[in-house]
Amino acid sequence: MKPILQLALDFVDLKRALKNAQAGIAGGVDWLEAGTPLIKSEGLEAIRQLRQLFPQATIVADMKIMDTGRVEVETAAKAGANVVDVLGAATDATIRECIQAGKNYGAKIAVDMIAVEDVLARAQSVEALGADLVTVHCSVDEQMEGKDPFAILRQVSKKLTIPVGVAGGINSETAAEAVKAGAAIVIVGGAINKAMDPEQAARHIRQGLDSGESVSTTLFKRKGEAQIREILEQVSAANLSDALHRGGVLQGIRPLFHGIRMVGRAVTVRTYPGDWAKPVQAIDLAEPGDVIVIDAGGVGPALWGELATHSALQKGLAGVVIDGAVRDSDEIIALRFPAFSRLVMPNAGEPKGFGEIGVPVTVGNIRVESGDWLLGDGDGVVVLPRAISVEYANRGMDVLEKENRIREEIKEGSTLSKVTELLRWEKK
Repeated sequence: MKPILQLALDFVDLKRALKNAQAGIAGGVDWLEAGTPLIKSEGLEAIRQLRQLFPQATIVADMKIMDTGRVEVETAAKAGANVVDVLGAATDATIRECIQAGKNYGAKIAVDMIAVEDVLARAQSVEALGADLVTVHCSVDEQMEGKDPFAILRQVSKKLTIPVGVAGGINSETAAEAVKAGAAIVIVGGAINKAMDPEQAARHIRQGLDSGESVSTTLFKRKGEAQIREILEQVSAANLSDALHRGGVLQGIRPLFHGIRMVGRAVTVRTYPGDWAKPVQAIDLAEPGDVIVIDAGGVGPALWGELATHSALQKGLAGVVIDGAVRDSDEIIALRFPAFSRLVMPNAGEPKGFGEIGVPVTVGNIRVESGDWLLGDGDGVVVLPRAISVEYANRGMDVLEKENRIREEIKEGSTLSKVTELLRWEKK
């Protein structure tokens, strides 16, 4: 049977959801899902409007039912849903009520395995209860940690006789793999919703499903620790700060020149004002691609200049961040070496050898440890702690992808306030 492509319309604004639904259908989407954020924001009116605009389409209501199964299935079905989702984490009593209500009102029941500990066992039990579909679902937050649903999908699809769907960060490169792993229904959200051209994105995913071959993409991927640098090289300091809940910014640390760009792991140095011995020694200890991060108390004299820069370039370092002063700025700019500092001044200090290398430091009022990631550009520097680097690098990419889509909607003749329905979402 031809794999079903289901578009999860996980918006909070109905106008944007309907616009993407039209693009998705034009690009080869089979089923339209009113996502949980959309239903929570707009209510069942989202399903009613999808049904009105797409009378022949299969409409899925991602209700994520946990209780009162009968009434929730009934209301979704009466609004126009053909398929209604209940959580596998719900009780058997709730799932039975959903199944019975589905029979009464002509809706199929899909059981979503998000957050279920033993997915295979629960999938088998809900099939025995009479569920029509099962969805193996890797949550957005789990995707940010680099997880994917395919290993569990392979197990479940081999054991069940009912159709199995899959959701969780699927894109044009992985759609074919989802089918090979046993998915009858491939659920895609962000890779279409956040695409600069949603219709074309849907078409590429449809192509992957139909051909069984990967269609390359640079976006909509969630990666692991080995790819953190690759992710950070695509996003901006602003993207990363947004992902960190507007945090991580090294306050008062400024780029030395326009067009600057820096990504690397920190090698930390604490030194006394003007004492450039430990910063220079740190160059020899650092690995290619590292960033020297210096806590000099936020004051001069300068402890980094042209000669230190030449040394850093010889080692292949990614940049330097100084809570203190830099000098020889014209020469450093000519060399295009990424340097960020609080101050610029001509007078240098002396090498006295005080301080430490590799200890936690405070730079721009933020704690930085060796091994933390730093991303710097024309806006300044953001630090990404090593302990959360996989998750929040991926979240930074998510911010970039969402902004890409909003930018395209503005170019199509709108404005930022109109696209985001700004007045509607003002806090009351």
